[in-house]
Amino acid sequence: MKIAYLSSFYPFRGGAAQFNANLYNALKKNNEVRAFNFTTQYPKLIFPGTSQYVQSDDIAEPIDSEAILSTVNPFSYISAANKILRYAPDITLVRFWMPFFAPSVGSVLRLLKNKTRRVAIIDNVIPHERRLGDIQLIKYFLGSADAFVVMSSSVRDELLSFKPNALYKEAVFPFYSHFGERVDSSVARKRLGIANDKKLLLFFGLIRDYKGLDNLIEAMSLLGNDYHLLIGGEVYDSYDKYDAIVKRYNLGDRVHFHNRYIADSEVVDFFCASDVCVLPYKSATQSAAVGTSYQFDLPVIVSDTGGLRAMVDPYGSGIVIEKSDPLLIARAVEEYFSSDINVFRSNINNYKRVATWDNLANIVVGL
Repeated sequence: MKIAYLSSFYPFRGGAAQFNANLYNALKKNNEVRAFNFTTQYPKLIFPGTSQYVQSDDIAEPIDSEAILSTVNPFSYISAANKILRYAPDITLVRFWMPFFAPSVGSVLRLLKNKTRRVAIIDNVIPHERRLGDIQLIKYFLGSADAFVVMSSSVRDELLSFKPNALYKEAVFPFYSHFGERVDSSVARKRLGIANDKKLLLFFGLIRDYKGLDNLIEAMSLLGNDYHLLIGGEVYDSYDKYDAIVKRYNLGDRVHFHNRYIADSEVVDFFCASDVCVLPYKSATQSAAVGTSYQFDLPVIVSDTGGLRAMVDPYGSGIVIEKSDPLLIARAVEEYFSSDINVFRSNINNYKRVATWDNLANIVVGL
């Protein structure tokens, strides 16, 4: 099968590029695949982070790709479609994770109609943070693809609410395997300056309001002094509101806040130092943080929103709470540490057996 994969690849960094690199490698095992990249992904004026590009301390895989599409240059939509047409793929694969990409990627797919099978992997249909015009953009994009891959029941339901007759397959979000080997917890804690005798919770990833970090910090005020919280990720809304909660409850000695993009080379320390990863999301679809946790056999505590329960409950790899609430979070943390943590860790293998990149690749090709 000949596949054109249009999405974010190296030298862009972050979860989207990491996901795409893993799936690209899986697809290449049995297919001819060419990666097509963005020339411009997010304009600097609207990008809230420090950098969109791989830094020297990232362990990013340099996927060989051709940069053809600018999200903000409509002329590139036509030229990008023409370059894909010259490649003459059986399948053109794209990913959709926010309405911002609808005009560019959706237009390219529309220009490819009847020339290639257009398959879209949908991370989110309705964004966690809604903006004016989102619904129109979503409809425009969904009308451009022939088939879809979803990785949670919530995204499936959203897709069908817009497109009841959509052809789709549901996959399990794969666990990551590219962040290196596990290291001893004491080694990781020494690097991060955290004592070995602390019960360490981890919150990891880009920080936005819908991820419920405010509730997790408040939950820390309900837990004993031997509980510490390690936060790794760049704040994309307001750091001050989180800092205010830390100060209100005098948690400065127990909350270790790394407000920055965590380089790939550091990921291993954050996960291996921790006893559990907590995802107290107020809304969600699926989460790459769970996939990364499972790479390091780290159990999780998640709120019952979107597809998070489906990434935990069937496998016995953590605890699910009813909603993102400080008291419920605190109770779940205490329950976790009073349980046999090794059982949770061993159960992660149940997830790993089905959540592979090869399985996802087979689903894409099957469509």
